[in-house]
Amino acid sequence: MAEEARVAAHTGLRRNLGFRDLVVYGLLFIAPMAPVGVFGTLDAKSNGAVALVYLVATVAMAFTAFSYAQMVRVAPQAGSVFAYARKGLGEGPGFVAGWMALLDYLLIPAVAYLFAGIAMEALVPAVDRWVWTGVAVVITTLLNLWGVRAAARAGFAVLTLEVVVLLVFVMAAVTALVRDGARRDWWSPLTGDAGFSLTAVFGAVSVAVLSYLGFDAIASFAEEVTGGSEKVARAVLFCLVLAGALFVVQTYLVALLEPLSSAELAAEPAKQGSAFYDAVDASVGTWLHDLVAVSKAIGAAFAALAGQAAAGRLLFAMARERRLPRPLARTDSGVPRVALLLSAAVTMVAAVGAARLDDGLDHLVSVVDVGALTAFVLLHASVVGWFAVRRMAGPPRWWRHVVAPVAGAGILTAVLVEASVSAQLVGVVWLGVGMVVLAVQGGAHRK
Repeated sequence: MAEEARVAAHTGLRRNLGFRDLVVYGLLFIAPMAPVGVFGTLDAKSNGAVALVYLVATVAMAFTAFSYAQMVRVAPQAGSVFAYARKGLGEGPGFVAGWMALLDYLLIPAVAYLFAGIAMEALVPAVDRWVWTGVAVVITTLLNLWGVRAAARAGFAVLTLEVVVLLVFVMAAVTALVRDGARRDWWSPLTGDAGFSLTAVFGAVSVAVLSYLGFDAIASFAEEVTGGSEKVARAVLFCLVLAGALFVVQTYLVALLEPLSSAELAAEPAKQGSAFYDAVDASVGTWLHDLVAVSKAIGAAFAALAGQAAAGRLLFAMARERRLPRPLARTDSGVPRVALLLSAAVTMVAAVGAARLDDGLDHLVSVVDVGALTAFVLLHASVVGWFAVRRMAGPPRWWRHVVAPVAGAGILTAVLVEASVSAQLVGVVWLGVGMVVLAVQGGAHRK
C-alpha cells in the first residue's frame, strides 16, 4: 500500500475505474469473437483439434497473466511491463521492455481499425475501406480524449453487443446441431478429425496465443483504478479465463458445423480465412453471417480504442520517467491527451496507409506480435529478478517466482521462434533503434 500511496502522489491521472471497467477494456482489446478470422487456419494446422488448441493456449497464456498479477502488486503504475521490468531488472531492461511493447501497442490498434474498415467496406462497398478506417480512428480517439470513464461506458455498450451476438451464434449453432446433427465427430474438436497429432496442436497454439494479446492492457490503467492493485490483478486473470472459455466454446461449435474437413482446408488455403463464415452460412444462414460481420466491424474499432488508450498510458509513463519527450507526460483533467494524440496519429498513418494497399493487412499483421511477446519474456524475467534474485519480498516461493515465470518465458520464446522472418526482422530493427535511443540517453533517469 505504501507503493500505491507514492504513485498516487506522483501522477496526474484520475482514479475512477472499477473492476467491471477493467474487464471491459481487456475483453474489448481481445474481442470475444477473435477466433472468427483465424479459425480456418487453426483448424487446418491442428488436424481439426481447434478447440483443444485454444484450451492449451489459454493455459499457456495463464503463465503470463500470473506474472502480470505478481508484478502489478509490486509496481501499480501506468506503463505496466515498462514499470515492472524497471523494478525487477533495472533501468536499461525496463526501457527495452517498454520500447518493445510500444511496437505492438501502436500497431495492434492499426490492425483492428483496418479490420473495421474491411468489414464496413463489405457491407457498404460504395465507400472505400480507407475512409471507414479513418472514421473509426477519429470517433474512438474523441472518446479516449473525453476520458477513460466515458470510453469505458461506450466500450461496455459495444462489448454487450458483441456478447449478445456471440450468444445468438451459440444458440443458433446448438439448434442446427440438434436439428441436423454434427458434420464431424462430436469429439473431433478436441481429438482431431484426421487423427490426433500433438505436434500439430502445438504448432497451431503458436498462432492461437496471438488471439489473447490485449488482456495485458488492463495493467496499463493501474493508476486509474479505485481499490488498489489487487483489483487489477484479479481483472487480468479473470479476463484471460473468460476469453479462453469463450474461444473454446465457439470454436468447438463451429468445428462441428464445418462442412470441409481439416485436410480439405489445409489443401485449399484460400478457404481458410472465410471458414468460420462459410460454416455459419451452410448450417444456419446468411443472416447470422451478416450479424457477425457487423459485430466484428464495430468490435474491431473498439478493440482499437482500448489499444490506443493503453498505448497512450505507456507513452505517458515512459515520458514521465524521461525516457521519451517530456510533453508526452502532460495530463489535462486526468487524461494524457498529448500521448493519446501521438498514439492516434501514428495509428492513423499506419491504418489508413495499409488500407490503401491490397496487401496492407498482411504487412501489418506480420509485425504486430513480436514486440509484445518480447516484452512478455522480460516480464517473466522481472518476476524472477524481483522475487528470487533480489528477494525484495522475502524468501521466494519457488513455484510462483521461478518455475511459473521460467515456463512462461519458455513458451513465449518458442512462439517467437515460430514467427515469420519478416516479423523477426522488424523486431530486431525496432530493438536496434531502441538501443540507440537508450545509448543517447546515457542511462539517465528520474526516480
